Amino acid sequence: MSNRIEKINELIKRHISEIITREINLKPGVFVTVTKVDTTPDLRYTRVFVSIFPEKETNYVMATFGKEAYSMQGILNKKLSMRPLPRIEFKVDLTEVKADEIEKIIKQL
Repeated sequence: MSNRIEKINELIKRHISEIITREINLKPGVFVTVTKVDTTPDLRYTRVFVSIFPEKETNYVMATFGKEAYSMQGILNKKLSMRPLPRIEFKVDLTEVKADEIEKIIKQL
């Protein structure tokens, strides 16, 4: 991955985290962390991986992001001074969940 893409990923991660914190109203007690951002080399698409706590609120959070995607995209586009502006897509980061499952299996052995 090029240094430029890494910098863009970090910039988008910071902006999206800020947008989620300031602009999106989630239920009390629901926490969302942007864990990773993956932008395509042509800068047209960005996958934003999020970790959701508690895990049972995943569907609620993803539905909320679905409804707010247009608004979040608009805010992000105003913050970024680049062309093309990447289109954001949210994905659930299951790394933490899988790590917990593996840890439980290891403890059972």
